[in-house]
Amino acid sequence: MLGPLFNRELQTVPRRERHHLVRAAALLFLWVLGITAWQAAVGFQRDASLGEIARFGPLLFQIAALMELTLLMFFSVVSASSTVSQEKDRKTFLLLLMTDLKDYEIVLGKMLGSLLPIVTLFTVTIPFYMFLLLLGGIGLQQILQAMVIMFATAIAAGSLGALIALWRDKTYQSLALSVLALMLYLMLVQGVRLLGNLAFPSPAWAQFAGYFDPFTALIRVLKATDQSVVPSAWIFLAVMSGITIFLNSFGILKLRKWNPSGETIKRSEIEDSEEMDAEQRAKAHAAPGKIREVWENPILWREMKTLAYGRKPLLIKLAYGIVLALICYYGFGQLQSNFDRPDYVAAYGLVPITVLTMLLVAAQAVTSITSERDGKCLDLLLVTDLKPKEFIFGKLLGVLYNTKEFIIPPLLVALYYGYRGTLAYTAPDESVLMKNFAPTLALVGTITILISFVLTLGLHVALRTENSRLAVVNTLGTVFFISIGTLISIYLIVINGGSLGNQLLSFSAFLGLGIGGLWFVFSGDRPAPALTIAAFLCPLAVFYSVLNILIGKPGSLESSDPLVPAMVIASAFGFTMSAFLVPLLTEFDVALGRTTANE
Repeated sequence: MLGPLFNRELQTVPRRERHHLVRAAALLFLWVLGITAWQAAVGFQRDASLGEIARFGPLLFQIAALMELTLLMFFSVVSASSTVSQEKDRKTFLLLLMTDLKDYEIVLGKMLGSLLPIVTLFTVTIPFYMFLLLLGGIGLQQILQAMVIMFATAIAAGSLGALIALWRDKTYQSLALSVLALMLYLMLVQGVRLLGNLAFPSPAWAQFAGYFDPFTALIRVLKATDQSVVPSAWIFLAVMSGITIFLNSFGILKLRKWNPSGETIKRSEIEDSEEMDAEQRAKAHAAPGKIREVWENPILWREMKTLAYGRKPLLIKLAYGIVLALICYYGFGQLQSNFDRPDYVAAYGLVPITVLTMLLVAAQAVTSITSERDGKCLDLLLVTDLKPKEFIFGKLLGVLYNTKEFIIPPLLVALYYGYRGTLAYTAPDESVLMKNFAPTLALVGTITILISFVLTLGLHVALRTENSRLAVVNTLGTVFFISIGTLISIYLIVINGGSLGNQLLSFSAFLGLGIGGLWFVFSGDRPAPALTIAAFLCPLAVFYSVLNILIGKPGSLESSDPLVPAMVIASAFGFTMSAFLVPLLTEFDVALGRTTANE
């Protein structure tokens, strides 16, 4: 029914080498998460009572379900968007349009085919949640409703990513707009609920978000607060099904209108004539107009002075500006509220902005290479007389220039929080100025280091990975997992009152998974000692910094000196960036795998 595109994915996905490895890694991650949560909530020093076990079941269910929902939503939209965009970059999407495939076979085949690996991973995790029934405190209906919410969210997010990729021509625009549209949707749902409740106070508005927002719907299921005749999870399924049908129907309707985009340049009738003057030749040229002078570094000139990443870049910046304004409105509003832990108030605004910026910069960096490769231009660039430093630094500086509107806001937000004094740590022997200045300086420096890291990461992974879609997923997945893993570690430490106790063993397993994942992404099929060391340093540096911020001085609410974890982060990630760039600048062909060291 879905055509040959989906059937091909259905037959080839289980045959891929990494298929079983990824499934095993997903289950191992959930197992380690469960052990870590058990040690944080109960511990192994004594036998747990039945009541403690029953309370632990819902806790683990909540952590695992919210984490998996976030991952499903993110990877679904990225996978669907990158799959369609890759076809466009390779100019094979036009070939699909020229076949006798029906429009719905192209749209649904590409979208569902891209989600097939993700849905397979989701199916593998279902037995894990069923085993949680043995702990108590959870009902079978809760698990079924949670699975329905996750599945419906993944399909709807994938439909959104595929629709935007059908609309836009460039991979970066598709990825950026897909992520921003997803965040904007989640914010608008909550905004409509709040505005509606202010205008017409009614309990019905409390139900509204549960029908449209996957996180609200899942939290209601986890806390078993839904007393409706028809559970909100099933209404959420109906709403997501309607959104999915609308998005795909709209994509099918607009498929031939959006693609191919632009007008094909027609050959001039006088092009074959040998008696063309200069004016006629200029008119017949593929790019008529005033001749522009190319800089000494043509790579940097192309990145900054041409439409290398598609037309209408202001559309992405406008969407980012709207999302940024909404995050700042919420985050800065929390400064006026009272919290049990006011020292975390800066995280409400700064964390989402920084993570979003890292994702956008990483997407720009990785697509700056994958677009060249898919367009058959990368090999041409590599056989020119361009020097390695011209190519590498041209790409790096070009990405920085194109993403400057995304890089500046988190730095300004950090400075604003420092000005408001929310970053100060308790240190009686320090002056008020130093209490604010040192944490602000450390925070701005850390954000700068992390943005530089994701920038070089995208370039490194794209140059070492032949499959463009895999390069995009590995790069954005690494940024996302570093962010999610850090937040999970913070949550597990906080719920345990800031005491590690005997959690170090399980946290070591947690770190081991992170080190293994980073080693796989960093090394690819050409491991190197420096990359192996970098894969060890980054998770350890992040974990050390988290411990210093949360429990820097055990027995008190004081953090350690913020400059210490900032220096650790700078050292670890600075070494990693050197491990990426040094081979590219000194042994360019060897680093790209075009030749071996012996040759």
